[in-house]
Amino acid sequence: MTNLFDISGKVAIVTGGANGLGRMITEGLVTAGARVYFTSRKEADCRATEAELAGSGDFRGIAADLSTPEGVVAFARTYLESEDKLDILINNAGRTWGAPIESFPDKAWTQVMAVNVQAPFTLVRELLPALRKAASAENPARVINIGSIAGAAAEKLSAYSYASSKAAIHHLSKVLAADLAADNITVNALVPGYFPTSMTSHIRAEDEKLTGLLERVPLGRMGTAADMVGTCIFLSSRAGAYVTGVNLSVDGGMLGCR
Repeated sequence: MTNLFDISGKVAIVTGGANGLGRMITEGLVTAGARVYFTSRKEADCRATEAELAGSGDFRGIAADLSTPEGVVAFARTYLESEDKLDILINNAGRTWGAPIESFPDKAWTQVMAVNVQAPFTLVRELLPALRKAASAENPARVINIGSIAGAAAEKLSAYSYASSKAAIHHLSKVLAADLAADNITVNALVPGYFPTSMTSHIRAEDEKLTGLLERVPLGRMGTAADMVGTCIFLSSRAGAYVTGVNLSVDGGMLGCR
């Protein structure tokens, strides 16, 4: 029982792992002893994160454009040049678009859905042999898709394609969980509420907006890196080996306490 939350020695991928929630997850998994491959669209962000994490563990940043199927396949091939198995896949890379409904552009749908829904599916498909190789009945391989409270409740964000894409990834996670259970691969979605990332900077910059938000959170605060990392480690470790097909809210009670 003392090793329930041990992930040391596991190999993980965190897409979009150089910024925001992904950056929190990357650092947390590295510190917990996993070997982590993380992606970012920008080479400079990969190198900056590597410099910040220097000496903390085993990791590698890979610049990858996950906005097209070809880019996803190229990243998967790069990973497989170094590894033949994969214990943990965290599909965190995401894109959003906000605009009033009257001016919301059609291109906001194709681009957002490509990154937030199609890319996670394509990456699971391309890395399925590596996930299967790592998996066993006692220690399944894990896929964790990062959703959003915006995909589970009607938040006033004017981010129509983003909210729809997150609802889609929540459901896709359940479908994949059902399909891959026989392969000893668990698939779950995390449903984060509000965390201190660039996506919430406009809220945190104004006291009135921040106060209004926190009044809606039963626990009265934004999430922290420990909240997000702890949940990922739970799902990635022996403690979470019997959990699959779940949309797990990490939101201070915003969904569960309604």
